[in-house]
Amino acid sequence: MVSTLTTLDWILVASYFVFALSIALYFYSRAGKNTTEFFLSGRNMPWWIIGTSMVATTFAADTPLAVTEMVALDGIAGNWLWWNFLMGGMLTVFFFARLWRRSGVLTDVEFIELRYAGKQAAWLRGIKAIYFGLLMNIIILGWVSLAMESIFNVLFPGMTLFGQEAFNFLGIHISAPLLLVGFLIIFVGFFSLISGLWGVAVTDIFQFVIALGGTIVLAVYAVNIPEIGGIAGLQEKLPPETFQFLPTIGQTAEGVAVLSLSFGAFAAYFGVQWWSSWYPGAEPGGGGYVAQRIMSAKDEKHALFATLWFNIAHYCLRPWPWIIVALVSLVLYPNLADSREGFVLVMRDVLPPGLLGLLFAAFLAAFTSTFAAHLNWGTSYLVNDFWRRFIKPDEDEKHYVFVSRVVTFLLAILAFFVTTQLSTIREAWGLVLTASGGLGLVLILRWYWWRINAWSELAASLTPIFLVVLVLLGVPVPGIQDPFPMNLYYVVAITTVIWLLVTFLTKPTDHKKLTLFFRKVRPGGPGWKPLQEENPDIEDDGELMPLLYNWVAGVVLVYMALFGFGHFLFGNYGSFAMCLVAGLLALGYLYWDLSKRGFDTIIEVEDFDHKRDASEAGQ
Repeated sequence: MVSTLTTLDWILVASYFVFALSIALYFYSRAGKNTTEFFLSGRNMPWWIIGTSMVATTFAADTPLAVTEMVALDGIAGNWLWWNFLMGGMLTVFFFARLWRRSGVLTDVEFIELRYAGKQAAWLRGIKAIYFGLLMNIIILGWVSLAMESIFNVLFPGMTLFGQEAFNFLGIHISAPLLLVGFLIIFVGFFSLISGLWGVAVTDIFQFVIALGGTIVLAVYAVNIPEIGGIAGLQEKLPPETFQFLPTIGQTAEGVAVLSLSFGAFAAYFGVQWWSSWYPGAEPGGGGYVAQRIMSAKDEKHALFATLWFNIAHYCLRPWPWIIVALVSLVLYPNLADSREGFVLVMRDVLPPGLLGLLFAAFLAAFTSTFAAHLNWGTSYLVNDFWRRFIKPDEDEKHYVFVSRVVTFLLAILAFFVTTQLSTIREAWGLVLTASGGLGLVLILRWYWWRINAWSELAASLTPIFLVVLVLLGVPVPGIQDPFPMNLYYVVAITTVIWLLVTFLTKPTDHKKLTLFFRKVRPGGPGWKPLQEENPDIEDDGELMPLLYNWVAGVVLVYMALFGFGHFLFGNYGSFAMCLVAGLLALGYLYWDLSKRGFDTIIEVEDFDHKRDASEAGQ
């Protein structure tokens, strides 16, 4: 194995592992008290830890590599594949964060039996626990691991382990770099099963700082090497279309289409994907590990500010160092067979000893953070919403904590084997987004329209999966066979028609269940008018228009900060000034409106977990 790391680099890497393991051991006894401590940190976490933990979780080893792949294919505008999620994220901030905290559930899958009634609700809860906690989760963990393998391949060319370049296990070909990823997965699994959410979240703070700091250092070094010559040199060496933030329409250069995102793809991202598809960390209506973090908050105020900080940091602080490095890689390595490797090649060839070790440790931190969070989140589904709900409902807390630790480790092993079957990160993203196309609207409306029932959500969950399976089996389905994201138009349309038909052809949720849900969660808006009239003693959240204005202001604020910083970097100072003014106006409105409405009427802290246990025992 040829290593590009020096002794100093390895000392920094070893220091990271010692620190992470120390944090895990510190929280071992606390995590073992009960499942609320293990999965939700006792519901006593402050907003800044929660928000930063969310950001660290979404900064996986695959993220900078995927951004590099997007920039290589479509220029900076290619990032709309994930920039569009901001609009759904801001919905969570103002419409859903306080409702999630108010619900008192342990997982967002448990929410199903808080909102719906009957055997269909139980079936839906069990199916989603297995589908998202196991099947979807190990695919996500697989592509995160795939990115880590790419990093090892570049940093350690010709790697061998135990004198071999590859291994065969049960007929599966495993390269030496991938086997090393397997050892790393075992470490993360051990870390997660002993630390619980507190250990994961506290370590996330450290991981976020070194990961963000490391990529900023890399971007500064990379853009200033003689081969690039600063930002101005970078702009001279690449086509101007590469630097556009929005897609071009019908532009060509000497008869050849220029590098830029197509308008049809942009419209699919900006107009359809963010509200229609499920994606970890960007679920419409909140959900997944974002909901898990929200429900660990001290109160509703901390829940709202945690998600607001997450969206600001996620979209404003992190993208530009990745994008700058991706652009540098296009200049230095223009003919790469795998464009993802460009990011790691820049690391290897640009950074001096010490800094290379720091950034390698940052990637290890990013991998650990995301992998640990997904293990904890997926295990919460499998234990709380499947094992506890359907298999062993009457055991004590020590039993469930023990099962949680076993499941955490087994998930890690399964994720490793899934990694051996994946090829590209971008394709995996597209598959996940397509297989949930149309589900998002139900996840939003179930909070604000009483007529949504368990059959609605079941139809919306299964229809896009069925359509994707048909295509994978070679069945010619017009439109669905189109490449992502153009296929979203058809998948979302078909799924929406089906779940609407199912909604009106099936009975509404039991009225008693709807009443209990309304009185507990107190959602506002016209969709709950019948329940509002029947329960005049309940003060709900009222009109939705103020929340809508907050949402618009939040979206404007973050996009203006994102694009303003980009314009500043590339010397477009007039555009930077306009973004700055618009962003400040949006920030001013948010501050004025939130201060006016105040947060003095936070819901009282309740014994959520005792109530949950009693409720499930009676089902």
